[in-house]
This record gives sequence, C-alpha cells and structure tokens, in this order.
Amino acid sequence: MFRIGALLCLTLSLMLSIAPSAEAAESYDNCTGFITSLPATITTQGTWCLKQDLSTAITSGIAINIATNNVTIDCNDFKIGGLAAGAGTQTDGIYATLKQNVTIRHCNIRGFSTGVYLGHSGGFVVEDNRFDGNTAYGIYVYGDGSVVRRNQVFDTGGSTGSTYAYGIATYSSVDVLDNTVSGVVATAGAGGQAYGISSQQNNGGSISGNRVRMILPDGTAYSYGIEFSGTSNRNTIRSNDVTGTSIANSYGLSCVDSSQRAKDNVINGFATGISACSNDGGNVVAP
Repeated sequence: MFRIGALLCLTLSLMLSIAPSAEAAESYDNCTGFITSLPATITTQGTWCLKQDLSTAITSGIAINIATNNVTIDCNDFKIGGLAAGAGTQTDGIYATLKQNVTIRHCNIRGFSTGVYLGHSGGFVVEDNRFDGNTAYGIYVYGDGSVVRRNQVFDTGGSTGSTYAYGIATYSSVDVLDNTVSGVVATAGAGGQAYGISSQQNNGGSISGNRVRMILPDGTAYSYGIEFSGTSNRNTIRSNDVTGTSIANSYGLSCVDSSQRAKDNVINGFATGISACSNDGGNVVAP
C-alpha cells in the first residue's frame, strides 16, 4: 500500500513539473519567427512573436515596421519599450500602412509617440494589449472592417512635439469594444485637447462596453470622453461608462447628429453629458 501511494505521489509530482513547460511551448507553436531586437521590419507573412522584453532608444522612426500583408504580432505579454527616447519621441511602436489583415495582440507597449499605428487599409485587429506612457496616441487605427477590443490604455499624453492626446483614435468604419482608457492628458502649456475615444468618418460602427476616465485637456481646451466627428453616421454607442472631472468644456458623448444612437451609457462628471446623439434610453447622466 505504501509503495502504491509513493508511486502515485511521484507520478503527480512529475505531471506538475512538466505541465508549465508544455503550456509555455504551446504559446509559440504558431510562430513563423521571433522578433529579437529593435528596430525590426517584418517582410514575411505569418505570426511573429516575442519571447522576451525588447526596448529601443530611437527618437524617430518605427520600432516594429510591418511591411507585408497578413501579419500577426503576438508579444506573449512581453514589453515593447521606448521610454528611453523621452517626451519628445517621434517613434511609433508598431506601424503598418497600406497593408491588410494585420493583428496586434498580447503586447505591452510603452513610451512611444503612438503605441500602434495601423493605417490606410483595412481588416485590422488590435486586441488584448496594454498601452501606457505613450505621448500622443495609445492606438490609432484607420481602415474599414477593423476592430479595437479588450485593450488597456493608460497614461497617454505629455508629448513635447504635439499639443493633443488621444487614448484610442480611429478613422473609417471601426468597432471599438470593451476597452479601458484611463488618464489621457494634453501637454501642459500648449492649450491642447484630450480625447478618450475618438472616431472619424465612421459609418455604421459601434463603440460599446468601454470604460473611459480622467480625460484632461490643457487649460480651457475641450475634452471628450467618446467623440464622433466628420461624416460619421448610423453608429451605436452602448453600455459605456464614461467618467469626467467636472471641468468646463468637457463632453461625455459627442456626436455629429441624431443618426448616432446612444443607449444604456453611464456618463458622470462632464459639463455636457450627451451632445447631438440620439438618446435612446437607459442613459444615466450625472454632473
């Protein structure tokens, strides 16, 4: 009986000891290759992974440049850092333009002018990332059929090269779903505006399930928790929690016209809770 018990204990011990290694290996199974230093340029389609924290001190240019279609960057929760470049950085963390079907996931991106810039194409996905300490934009996505979801965007702003600050900015028909944006602060002394989530030229897209707070312009400039602009129309703004600091010239939800439908949002602490949007019920607006 003792020998059987000992054997069972030994077997369990061996299973526990090998399980973490097997799980870690599975996270790299689909990797086409690895990004091992910065700056880097991706020219081969597939999934490119990190297996360690990476950083760069370059003050302009691009840390990871995606130069082909159909690329996924999977950081496996490792860091891409640019803090050493300082508040005047003009460097983008991850960048793609005129490329299709680009996905960025599981990255911790900090200290760049723009954390992720994906532009002038479509089919982009930015999901399950953490952005902090980026100086102008946390996330910028320009392209129809794109989605920005489940990201954490913290402490954006303070650039010495730009006056404004955006947590998440999109252009064209992009869905922005279930993100947290906290601490968007325009550069002091420059009179810049601050935006939690900003969407331009968005036809039919949805901004839903987000948490937005601490959006601070400089001086008497304007601030927006969630903002639509341009020719955006027929949008859904639903189930967002938007919290301000009761400053002047602040807007919780700001729309182009009543074709943008707001429902079941909680808006607290803005000079204007809902501007121009159609109030479709369930919205709670508090000063």
